[in-house]
Amino acid sequence: MTIADGQGPVRESAVGGSGAEGRSLRRAARGSILTLTGSAVAAVAGFALTLAITRLSSQDQAGLFFSATSLFLLAIGLARLGTQTSLVYFISRGRSRGRPDLARPYMRTAALPVLLVSVLVGLGLFVGAEALGRWLSPEMSADFARWMRVLAVAVPVAAVANLALAGTQGLGTMKALALVEQVGRPLGQLLLVGVVLVWLGDPGLLPTAWAIVYVPVAAIAWWWWHRLARPAPTEDVGATVRSLTRPFWAFSTPRALAAVTQTAMQRFDIVLVGALAGLAEAAIYTAATRFLVLGQIAGRALSLSIQPLLGEALARHDRAVARSLYQVVTAWLVLGTWPLYLVFINHASWALEIFGDGYSEAAPALVLLSCVMLVATACGMVDMVLNMAGRSLWNLLNVVVAFGVNLGLDLWLIPQWGFMGAAIGWAAAITTNNLLPLAQVAREPGIHPFGRQTLSAMGTATLLFGVLPAVASAVAGNGHGVSLAVLCLAAALYAVALVLARRHWHLTLLVTAVRRRRRSRREGPPGT
Repeated sequence: MTIADGQGPVRESAVGGSGAEGRSLRRAARGSILTLTGSAVAAVAGFALTLAITRLSSQDQAGLFFSATSLFLLAIGLARLGTQTSLVYFISRGRSRGRPDLARPYMRTAALPVLLVSVLVGLGLFVGAEALGRWLSPEMSADFARWMRVLAVAVPVAAVANLALAGTQGLGTMKALALVEQVGRPLGQLLLVGVVLVWLGDPGLLPTAWAIVYVPVAAIAWWWWHRLARPAPTEDVGATVRSLTRPFWAFSTPRALAAVTQTAMQRFDIVLVGALAGLAEAAIYTAATRFLVLGQIAGRALSLSIQPLLGEALARHDRAVARSLYQVVTAWLVLGTWPLYLVFINHASWALEIFGDGYSEAAPALVLLSCVMLVATACGMVDMVLNMAGRSLWNLLNVVVAFGVNLGLDLWLIPQWGFMGAAIGWAAAITTNNLLPLAQVAREPGIHPFGRQTLSAMGTATLLFGVLPAVASAVAGNGHGVSLAVLCLAAALYAVALVLARRHWHLTLLVTAVRRRRRSRREGPPGT
């Protein structure tokens, strides 16, 4: 199949062929299947957790939980100092150049600063909990302070888990991330939170139940990393670490600021809504944004699996392979997410009713954010491409600009419009944070996501899940029965389209990856 970039064919690469592009796509497919499964479990468990919180507690208690955990995740984003991307970047580059033994020195380079900063951040949250409660949750300031002290203790533990899982990604395996972080942690949190709400009936234990899961996650992740990492070079390890420190932190420093700013864009608006409009508004806004997490299942899975592959391709200056990976994986991303976002656009109120009374008023926010996510997913994993091209400073500038847009609009609009003001601010930030890097990667390294596969995927999803429901609504009305029937018809036609165009979209690679994984599980390791 010819992978096109809008300027003519790049290279002939048959599906399952032996070229570099074919090998990279097959590796991306195998990694994507595993991380897609893990991301699906994580997203469903996270959605179920949100559902349990909104159904089994008051809106104020739900808003308190979402605000406190959002601040905790902001603290984690600060404490990891951008080392998640950096470890994947440098360890994968070392592997592509025949130096997998540098993995442990790179980990040593990252670990001490991360541990130090995470302890300081956790201590700051613990000491400043009362002041944070008065500022961010004036309605329930004492409860907020008590919850933050519990969560503060878990900050260094979560930082250790992040380090170890990033190291295993750099070593070329997605298993640790999928099983430990994407499956084990969210399911454990859902189980313990359910015990607290259903059996014990004590919402005050929610932060303890949610945070304690990070302890076994960190222990298992660190064990997995040590099992995979080769011994350090035979020469002086200290000298090796010193030689790696400067380039590592030159890359990581802007990435750290970018990571904190990105996390702030995703989470700080929830905290601001609680502080400026009330905890009930924060709960309603969080419920609307949880649907976007479901749509991000495919994006997270594909991004995690392609990240080391793009790093290797760009390290070899193989632009053709990088472009092919970017375009085909973006087509997979569109195929997996656009139908869901289009359904949310057409049936926002219906979807939000699942959270209980009062939550359907967030329908305009869900419609707006779903429209913006269509644009974001069409750009693919553009910020990750920019990072893997070594342009972490550009990424930092993009994220700072986007966060400035987000924060400015939030402070202006939330006091007047509540959660809808936060939705407008986040929508503007998402748009900015995708279009800026899209223009930059088109210039250097000279790739873009809009190949034939991406454009046809966008058209197919829009026709079946956008145009068809709109026509049916105009003809037969907006009843639940009509909507459900049209949705089933669209899904059936979509499945037919996926089968008929499977080679065009390289979906056969994903099918082959599933079959190989199943066969590997049945046969077991060699010698069994």
